[in-house]
Amino acid sequence: MTDKTALIVIDMQNDYLYEKRKPRFAYDTPALVSAVNGLIHKYSNSGCDVIYIRHLIQNLPTNRLVFGYSIAGTEGAELYSGLDIVSGLVFDKLFGDALTNKELLERVRNKKYDEIHLCGLDKYGCVTATALGAAKRGIKAAVITDGAATVFTGKKAEKKHAMLVKANISFI
Repeated sequence: MTDKTALIVIDMQNDYLYEKRKPRFAYDTPALVSAVNGLIHKYSNSGCDVIYIRHLIQNLPTNRLVFGYSIAGTEGAELYSGLDIVSGLVFDKLFGDALTNKELLERVRNKKYDEIHLCGLDKYGCVTATALGAAKRGIKAAVITDGAATVFTGKKAEKKHAMLVKANISFI
């Protein structure tokens, strides 16, 4: 890791981590938050940028009914209260791949990071989508396995892992 490495913390939001979350988001909140906070301080103390991503779903009646999480403007869509915030670099995304946010992609390109390191949620959801999006754009990316959690199991997890390996995404 160098000061040309960015840590991107993905979707560490209330709706996925706090006690009021939906049962399907069965992450081990204390362990994950502890690991991610450790990474945040390690990277920040090494002079790396720490970037936070929030997944937002448009606040429409149908979305509140169908999804019921990550709804823009709600408490659940905010970054988890136990997450350590060390920078004002917070970007919102509407899709799994965080790099679909034009401002984030512009920052990554303008800062000329050697590599982006990804952690957060979900390892085989938005973390994978962002890693694959980076590879597609010629941006070197790595997934920090101890700083990511997943609710995917079995063949779904194996398929996503294989996609990362095929795209030459490294695991650290």
